[in-house]
Amino acid sequence: MTILSQIVQDERTARMVLSMLVEPDDAVTGRLLGELGAQELFRIAEGDDAVPGLSTVDAQVWRAQFQRPDTRTLEENLVEAERAGTGTLIPGEKDWPSALDDLGDRRPYVLWTRGMTSFLARPLNDLVTITGARASTSYGEQVAGQLASDLACAERIIVAGGAYGIEGAAHRAALAAGGDTIAVLANGVDRAYPAGHSELLGRVADDGLLVSEVAPGATPTRHRFIARARLMAALSTATVVVEAGARSGSMKVAQEAHQLGRSLVAVPGPVTSATSVGPHRLLHSGEARLVAGSTDLEQMIRQPVGSRGSVAAVRSRPAPSASRDARSVVEM
Repeated sequence: MTILSQIVQDERTARMVLSMLVEPDDAVTGRLLGELGAQELFRIAEGDDAVPGLSTVDAQVWRAQFQRPDTRTLEENLVEAERAGTGTLIPGEKDWPSALDDLGDRRPYVLWTRGMTSFLARPLNDLVTITGARASTSYGEQVAGQLASDLACAERIIVAGGAYGIEGAAHRAALAAGGDTIAVLANGVDRAYPAGHSELLGRVADDGLLVSEVAPGATPTRHRFIARARLMAALSTATVVVEAGARSGSMKVAQEAHQLGRSLVAVPGPVTSATSVGPHRLLHSGEARLVAGSTDLEQMIRQPVGSRGSVAAVRSRPAPSASRDARSVVEM
C-alpha cells in the first residue's frame, strides 16, 4: 500500500499534497511546517511520535486529516496539475511574495498559479487591493473602475478576488488600461468562479495572474473565502474598500489588513445606501482613512511606512464592532 511519505519525495511535492489534504489557514499545520519542513511533517503525521507543541489528544485530532487518504487520486491530481501547466511557488523561491511571510504560521503552504508570477515579486508598494460589495451600485463600480484605472496607469498592480461587483469592475478597468492585475481565488486556478466571470478570469490568466492556495479542482467554500481574505490583505501595501455591507467578506479583508498594519482606506457613499455601511463604519472607527480619488490614494501610498502606524501599534488596539461582524458572516 502506498503511503504519503512515498509520494512526497521533495519539499515542493509535499507542500502541494498538503494543500490537497489540509484546509488553508491552519495555524497548527503552519507552525509545524515552519519548524519541521513539509517532508518531516508528513513523517510525523503518519507515525506515532509526539507532535511538537500538541497534547496527545490534540495530536490525534491533527493527525486525522492525514488518515486513509486516497493516495492514487493524489498522485493522479499531481500529474494532472503538471499536464495542465499550472505553476506552483513555495517559500524561498524567486517569485514567492515575501509579504505573505508577515502572516507567520498562517502563511500559505504553497501558491498555485496561472499567469505572470513575476507580479508577486514586485515591491509591496506596487500592489493595491480593491475589494467591495458583490451587489454593488453603479456609483461603486464607477469609483472602483476609476481608481483601478488610475492606479494601473501609475504602474500599480491591482489585486482583487474576481467576484461580481466591485472586484470585477477593478479587474476590468485595470485590463482596459493596459495594466496588471491579480485575482486571488478561493478555489482552484483551473476553475472559473463565479461562472459568469469565466471570460474575465480567462483574460486575467492570459495577461495577469490567477493565484490560489488550494489545489486545482478545489471548489470554493465558506472557510476558503474567509481564509483568502488574509492573502488579499497581506499581498498589498493598501486595501481599498469600495462599498460593503456591514457583514460582508470585504470587511474581513479590511480586518486582516488592519491587523497586519497595512494601510486601509474606504470610499464614502450615500448614507441612504446599505452598501455604504461597511466603509462608513471603518471610517467612523478610525481603522480606515477616507479616500476620495486616486490622488489621495497615491499620496498615502508614498508616505513612509512608519507614518502609517506600526504593526505592533495596530495589534494593540481592541477590534471594533465592524471587525467582529466581519468574522461572523461572509458574502459568497
